[in-house]
Amino acid sequence: MILKKNLKNTWIWKQLMFKIKFLTSITIFVIFLLTTSTIKNKTRIIEKKIESINKFILINEKNLNESELDFYYLSSPVVLEKKLNLIGFNRYQPIKYSNIYFSISDFTTIENKYSNLNNLNEKEIKKK
Repeated sequence: MILKKNLKNTWIWKQLMFKIKFLTSITIFVIFLLTTSTIKNKTRIIEKKIESINKFILINEKNLNESELDFYYLSSPVVLEKKLNLIGFNRYQPIKYSNIYFSISDFTTIENKYSNLNNLNEKEIKKK
């Protein structure tokens, strides 16, 4: 009788332990699953930010290279001397600040504005 009771208790104990082990393993699995997905999403967001920053850096490096090239060409003494000889020292006048373009995109936007205005003027002339 005691043996039967003892065996029954051990069997119940084994079932209980199996359930506990199963539940703990399931909870651990779910926790790892959730943390992995959140980490993956956060790294994806960080990668997108890094990519956009890299694009921004490339654009700025391109603008810097263009500016350096312009500076080296325009500020070389030989080029300045040739231009002054062509214009003449008396006729030399500095460029107005409004005529200085800081990038090609600035120049093209202003040219597009002028061309749009010319097109509008032509349309008005044709209507008259």
